[in-house]
Amino acid sequence: MSTTPETAPPTDGAALAIVVAAHEEAERIGATVAALRATFPGAAIWVGDDASQDRTGERAMVAGAQVVTRRKPHGKGGNVTAACEAALSAEPAPRLVLLCDGDLGESACRLGPLVDAVRAGECDLAVAEFARRVGGGFGVALGFARWAERRLCGFEARAPISGQRALRADALRAVLPFARGFGMEIGMTVDAVRAGYRVGEYEIDLSHRATRRDPSGFLHRAVQLRDFALVTASRALHPRRSSGPASRP
Repeated sequence: MSTTPETAPPTDGAALAIVVAAHEEAERIGATVAALRATFPGAAIWVGDDASQDRTGERAMVAGAQVVTRRKPHGKGGNVTAACEAALSAEPAPRLVLLCDGDLGESACRLGPLVDAVRAGECDLAVAEFARRVGGGFGVALGFARWAERRLCGFEARAPISGQRALRADALRAVLPFARGFGMEIGMTVDAVRAGYRVGEYEIDLSHRATRRDPSGFLHRAVQLRDFALVTASRALHPRRSSGPASRP
């Protein structure tokens, strides 16, 4: 499944919660939240701030988001788990949840097709595939992630580690808590497919802060690979139990 709209019309945010993963994103978080607010009017926006030291949480609140802050870094999976649990326990309870990264900036306004795909019943978990690749390494981590998802659940992913995802609330509950660190997306997809939820991928023109090919960038990818290996081993040795997808209304 794919779609490449140049612009997406505003999407109704009723019964929708948005959870934004952020760590040291003070430069972009305000624009990300503003774009989400304009595109999904009425949606509850939660920012999971993983112990940022650069005013990420403050700028997210100024932009209109509710912030779940960790005093010590817990990694992406633990951070987003806490924010998702807060969003799911809020009133009124959301029926859909949109997950995204805090570095999308103004391009976050293009995430509407993910929410629309789940609302229309095309899939239970919609994943954004970036239409353009900006920066990054040599594809080792991405290749490993694709292999892991294929090996563990048979899903042939084009965007196995994309953090831009929309899913039904019952599907989110079924895949929580997320795997630690950067293994979050691999674990989420594997757990969802194994539980019988349908996954669709949609090509969207998004932009983000790209990881560079320098020492810090290579260190980041080494940590990614470590977390990918850990979640792969975890799901291979200890498959999670689930009652499967709830009946659709």
